[in-house]
Amino acid sequence: MTPPKADPKDQLLDAALMHVPFDGWSPATFNAAIKDSGLDPALARAVCPRGAVDLAVAYHRRGDAKMVDGLAQADLSALRFRDRIAKAVRLRLEAGDREAIRRGSTLFALPHHAPEGAGLIWETSDKIWTALGDTSEDVNWYSKRATLSGVYSATLLYWLGDASEGHQATWSFLDRRIDDVMQIEKLKSHVRESPTLSRLMAGPNWLLSHIKAPRGQGDPDLPGRWTPPS
Repeated sequence: MTPPKADPKDQLLDAALMHVPFDGWSPATFNAAIKDSGLDPALARAVCPRGAVDLAVAYHRRGDAKMVDGLAQADLSALRFRDRIAKAVRLRLEAGDREAIRRGSTLFALPHHAPEGAGLIWETSDKIWTALGDTSEDVNWYSKRATLSGVYSATLLYWLGDASEGHQATWSFLDRRIDDVMQIEKLKSHVRESPTLSRLMAGPNWLLSHIKAPRGQGDPDLPGRWTPPS
C-alpha cells in the first residue's frame, strides 16, 4: 500500500524551520523552503499565497495542536483547575522552537499583521478552554478567552526574554498572572452574590446575555455572533 503523500504546506513548513532563526518568516525563508522541499514553486505559492506569513500561521496552529495532544495525554485529575490552565499554557509555550516563536511574535507585531496575530492568540485560548472542558456560553465564553489571551500573551513575552534555568522565572510569572485572574473571578462571584451589586449589574448583564458564543460554523472573521434581543 502506497503511503499517503505529505501535505505540501507541512513539507514547506518543515523545510522552512531551519531557515527561520536566520531569516525570520520572510520571502528568503519561503524561497529556501521551496528549494529544500523540492516542491513545484507554483504549488508552493498556491498553498501559501502569502508565502512565509502563511507558514508562520501554520506553525502557530501546529503548536496549538501539539498542546491539545499533550493535554489529552496528561493526567490532570489531581490538579486544581488553575493548575490545569497553567499546565496548558506551559505545554503551549514548549510546543515549538523558541527562536521560531520569537520570529513569529516579531512578524505579528507589525501593524498590518497584528489583527491576525491577535486572532491566533484568541484561537490558542479557545483551544485551551475547550480542551479543559469549558461549557460556558454568552458573555462568560468571551470573558474567559479574553482573560486567558491576556495571560498567555504576557507570559509569552516574559518567556521569550527569560534566561533562568528551566524557565522557572516564567512559570512563577505565569502562576502570579493566574492568581490575579482568580482574584477577579472571586470579585465577580461577590458581585453576583451581593443583592445591591447584582441589582446594579442587572442591566449590563441582561444586555451581555444576548451575546451568543459560536456553535458550529459562523462568521470566520468574528469570535462569536450578536443575537439581538427578541
